[in-house]
Amino acid sequence: MKPTKKASEMSIQELARYIDYSVLKPQFSEKEIVELCKKGVSLGVAQVCISPAYMALCEPYVKGTHTKLGPTCDFPFGNTSLESKVAQAKLALAYDTVGELDMVANFGLIRSGKYDEVAKEIHAVADVCHEKGIELKVILETGALNEEQIRKGARTVVAGGADWVKTSTGFLTGFDDKGATPEIIQILMDEVGGQIKIKGSGHIRTREHFLKLIDMGIDRMGVGYKSVPVVLGLDEEQA
Repeated sequence: MKPTKKASEMSIQELARYIDYSVLKPQFSEKEIVELCKKGVSLGVAQVCISPAYMALCEPYVKGTHTKLGPTCDFPFGNTSLESKVAQAKLALAYDTVGELDMVANFGLIRSGKYDEVAKEIHAVADVCHEKGIELKVILETGALNEEQIRKGARTVVAGGADWVKTSTGFLTGFDDKGATPEIIQILMDEVGGQIKIKGSGHIRTREHFLKLIDMGIDRMGVGYKSVPVVLGLDEEQA
């Protein structure tokens, strides 16, 4: 949905609500995760995206704030079993600080044309989320897909009962992944037609890119911790 004013006219606080603050590098120590979580909260981002292994660690720092935790499910490859996906979702959603769950679709199955199987997996995890009143985001990993697969994949996310479609994990290798380009976001908008929300993630590193996607009508963006001060236009003291 298009915003009511230009992104360039929004306050830092308004812009921060478009951000899922990504703290997902597997090499992070617990100390680094806590520091980054606290930073995300101080900026007022919508969510801090973390591995579900760190839910208990981070929960105290978001309780009572406007920022939620955004655990991942089957991240970053999306190729475990349906039973594993469901189990991961149940464990992650045991905390009342969850905003939304970000699940990686099995994009190998999408590339194989097995859209019904993908929809079945999405539906199973969506059921777990909706029982808790939580929305489900599904990551297509658009950099690994051609345009037809992206379009069919987006429709599959809708068919599976998810609440959001998302572009990328930011961890894809072996492809010329350009992340959440305006062109990819427009394809998703064309396909989901306002039925579900859209999150862009991957290679959002400049303020110009960030503001453009907001003006297009994107609902949320996953931004790496190093790029958040850049896209928000913060000076050194604020960052």
